[in-house]
Amino acid sequence: MTANKSYTDEYLRIIEDLDGDIQSRRAAFSYMENSTAIVHYELAESSFVPRLFDRATYDEMKRVTEATFRICEKVMRRYLDEASYRSLFEYDERLADLILIPQRYDALLPFARFDIFLDEDTLKSGFCELNADGSSGMNEDRELNLSLAQSRTMREFARRHQVQTSDLFWTWVDEFIRIYDTFENRVEKPTFAIVDFMENAVVDEFKVYCTYFARRGYPCIVADVRDLVWDGEALRTKTGRRVDAIWRRSVTNDILEHWEESQPMIEATRAGAVALIGSFAGHIVHDKQIFDALFHPATRAFLTAEEARFVDEHVPQTKLLDDEHADLDEVRTNKDKWIIKPTDQYGASDVYAGQMHTQEEWESIVERFANGAAGAPFLVQRYLMPFETEVLPIVKDMLERDAEQVPRDTALYKNLSGLYCFNGTFAGVFSRLGPLPIIANPMGDLTSATVWVDCDL
Repeated sequence: MTANKSYTDEYLRIIEDLDGDIQSRRAAFSYMENSTAIVHYELAESSFVPRLFDRATYDEMKRVTEATFRICEKVMRRYLDEASYRSLFEYDERLADLILIPQRYDALLPFARFDIFLDEDTLKSGFCELNADGSSGMNEDRELNLSLAQSRTMREFARRHQVQTSDLFWTWVDEFIRIYDTFENRVEKPTFAIVDFMENAVVDEFKVYCTYFARRGYPCIVADVRDLVWDGEALRTKTGRRVDAIWRRSVTNDILEHWEESQPMIEATRAGAVALIGSFAGHIVHDKQIFDALFHPATRAFLTAEEARFVDEHVPQTKLLDDEHADLDEVRTNKDKWIIKPTDQYGASDVYAGQMHTQEEWESIVERFANGAAGAPFLVQRYLMPFETEVLPIVKDMLERDAEQVPRDTALYKNLSGLYCFNGTFAGVFSRLGPLPIIANPMGDLTSATVWVDCDL
């Protein structure tokens, strides 16, 4: 049993003792309304109640993060080094080719976020998904902690406890610079670029990172993949500015969708003219096929006994949604035990939890996506029940209400913890919660600040 619930109960009691601390709630709400916590051009929905984690939770999250990294790195290395192993993964031929482009720097999986469902009573956990390409949320955590820091509730809680937040900016910026310094074609005064397709980008987060890079003495710009130009010697922006290293935030399925427009970045990477951090090999982790591959005998052959036990304990049963790999009759019959997902997508697009559908709807969903019927492979995965904690639900018109009209009742929300991994080291948590079986933006989710309590980190 962790102390997390007792910390949350104490935090909520402080709010109650402060007669709802409405002034602080309004100030935090107003701060976030004017913050840089903008995701896909919309302000992130956020909670006044942070996730308060104890030392035992920190230690377990660190253990899970770093063990996952070591296993993923082994899988990636085997894929790159052994042609026969690649048959475990069904990739677009173009993508399979991109994955094999040499990195030329010392980091196989520079940046990742491993999303888990953690039972905070037992500290047992299971994976929701693994993210490498396009992992985000760091700026939401930063802004949320700033919004709460001066609230009367947090000040009183901090008077009673040691509280700490995660440094998700300097830690990554310094690691990125260290990785670039190992690039075989590095230059003395490089310019960095954070690159994505802007319609899918978390632009404000990118801009905040640029300021951190600049404070370390490294110019950093934000660029759209489609605006990059390869002149045969250097990669440049459309205004002619040279780019020496890229933090790739563009996911690979977007690269494939904009294949011709992405060629300048791809060709510069092939030529070794730019350090692409992380490389396209990160897709091996990003694609949910890895869950099935982790149980394959070819993978078990190079995992240690401890790593194999870790997989068994943390990876939910995952199969391709077809007659060859899954028992589709069982999936249809026991809908509440399963969740259907695309192998390669993000933002909870085309994700269906059996618990959210009638039997008739579920059978129709299985029919729609099984055996490649949708034109792309889908997975069926054992549904893991998220741990629930109390939050104050969002009140969107809080600033317009009289103080006595601001709701003070809490609700139980389900938790999803995104564990950040910076080149093998646990860096912090992206805490998301939601009222429904799927925790995602279209389904009423919100973000909470992550705070470490009495951890002495």
